[in-house]
Amino acid sequence: MQMQLAVLQIGTGKKICYNKKQYQLSSLEVHHIGGGSFLSCAFVPQMKNGGIALKKNFPLTAVQLEDVIKKYPTPFHIYDEKAIRENLRHFFAAFSWVPSFREYYAVKAAPNPRLLQIMSEEGAGADCSSLPELLLSEKVGLKGEKIMLTSNDTPADEFQKAIALGAIINLDDLSHLKYLEDNAGLPEVLSFRYNPGNVLEGNAFIGKPEEAKYGLTREQIFIGYRRALEKGVKRFGIHTMVISNELAPEAFSATARMMFELAVELKRELGIEMEFINLGGGIGIPYRPTENAVDLMAVGAAIKDAYEQILVLAGLSKTAIAFESGRMITGPYGYLVSTVLHEKKTYKDYIGLDASMANLMRPGMYGAYHHVVIAGKEDMPHDHLYDITGSLCENCDKFAINRQLPKIDIGDRVIIFDTGAHGHSMGFNYNGKLRSAELLLREDGSVELIRRAETIDDYFATLRGFPGSIM
Repeated sequence: MQMQLAVLQIGTGKKICYNKKQYQLSSLEVHHIGGGSFLSCAFVPQMKNGGIALKKNFPLTAVQLEDVIKKYPTPFHIYDEKAIRENLRHFFAAFSWVPSFREYYAVKAAPNPRLLQIMSEEGAGADCSSLPELLLSEKVGLKGEKIMLTSNDTPADEFQKAIALGAIINLDDLSHLKYLEDNAGLPEVLSFRYNPGNVLEGNAFIGKPEEAKYGLTREQIFIGYRRALEKGVKRFGIHTMVISNELAPEAFSATARMMFELAVELKRELGIEMEFINLGGGIGIPYRPTENAVDLMAVGAAIKDAYEQILVLAGLSKTAIAFESGRMITGPYGYLVSTVLHEKKTYKDYIGLDASMANLMRPGMYGAYHHVVIAGKEDMPHDHLYDITGSLCENCDKFAINRQLPKIDIGDRVIIFDTGAHGHSMGFNYNGKLRSAELLLREDGSVELIRRAETIDDYFATLRGFPGSIM
């Protein structure tokens, strides 16, 4: 907190010395959540020409973007197909040493069938947590063990559809085994989700495992697999998910070691040889320009060491490794594009957009940082301090607070970065706001509409067509 107080005294736009390097304070944001407050600071390396923020690159020029907007009005989310494909291939390459490596893309991150089709073409399956996500996966040709259902408080129809698709079912609670058997039958391959409690710390984003609603305790894990064996299930995997948006590579090897040791104990006590160990998702992305992406090759190498030291020595040399990454796969390659409608000058300088929290919930809900660029003004001095806001009747509807940016004019295009996961998918209709279109920037440079924008008729559809409707 001493450093944060010092930053407050310095103010934004000033130079500071931190870790023997000179930095410029590019933004200072104060967030109020749940009655408490916390500070969020962003630093950029001081450059020779002064006052210019470190870049994140948007895949279109300002001129190209204007051509897209002529056909597809803002706001919209646009995804970079080439970058997504290359990123997924890099992920697979990092685990090419595994006898079998599986990526079940977390559909909740970006539930668009066109994006799921890309995942499928690159060899990924689908991690589903609801009936619509199962249906989306089916529509793009995924079935069988390319789908894994990991849901919680699961209704019968989700289990029934997963069974019909031949999906792997990952149970979140001991009691769900009987519920599944009674309502849908038992699957070919069964998994349980392990919650290690205080054995592993989790992280700031997902919280302490012992306070999470997910998964089985260590004692329950052994009971669950024993009961499943007694019921005749013969093929098994195991799963955990204890971190979220984590950038520290060592966190993933620690999770792997924990799960490998548990798999060895289950083999020793129950005779179960796990076909796969799902290490969950949780691989973070560098939302801030000063952050580094997770070194996937280093993560793969560290997990390989643990695999050989623990699993191979225990005779589990054919066990597959699985992840259910979503954010890491598509997050950095999605962008929310918006237009400046208004500038308001009161106690602060506000820039009002045609997008709102309904298009991107993370900043308002979590106080999350998303990088902001003004198209065509990337190289201009960042010498103005703004709050970038949406039009919801909520004071938390702000994409950026106290953010240093170039001078912004009405009609400027604002690009908000890293919205390719948990962006459009978390949209909602509060204040009657309509969800935006989704676009795909193809590898050949063309732009494809992959979800149209909602209309007023869409919004009123559920208020029509039944007795007593006045619409």
